[in-house]
Amino acid sequence: MSTDAQEADDDLKERVSNFLRRNFPQIQMHGGSAAIQGLDRETGEVTIQLGGACSGCGISPMTIQAIKSRMVKEIPEIEIVHADTGMGGGHDGGGGGMSPSFPGDTTEDSDRDEGPQAPF
Repeated sequence: MSTDAQEADDDLKERVSNFLRRNFPQIQMHGGSAAIQGLDRETGEVTIQLGGACSGCGISPMTIQAIKSRMVKEIPEIEIVHADTGMGGGHDGGGGGMSPSFPGDTTEDSDRDEGPQAPF
């Protein structure tokens, strides 16, 4: 990678970091964090990992959606935003994690899961 390309990558990474700090101060105010996990300037893809208090927070899916929709509008070089809390709540094609549930929500296998069996 040439020095110019590295400087352009560093500049774009700085703009993404500033975007997150400027537009989503609540992440840090509530004990969360946002880290750039990957950035590909050629494809216009960035991967953001929310951590700290964002993991398991019921508001995180909304924060992720807001980051995805606003970042592509404010930073022209960014075309696709992958964002996740590490719990499968916001990453495209993610899974394997927990998702928030609300009173009255049912799942297909809720009738089958009756908890652990008594030993007698």
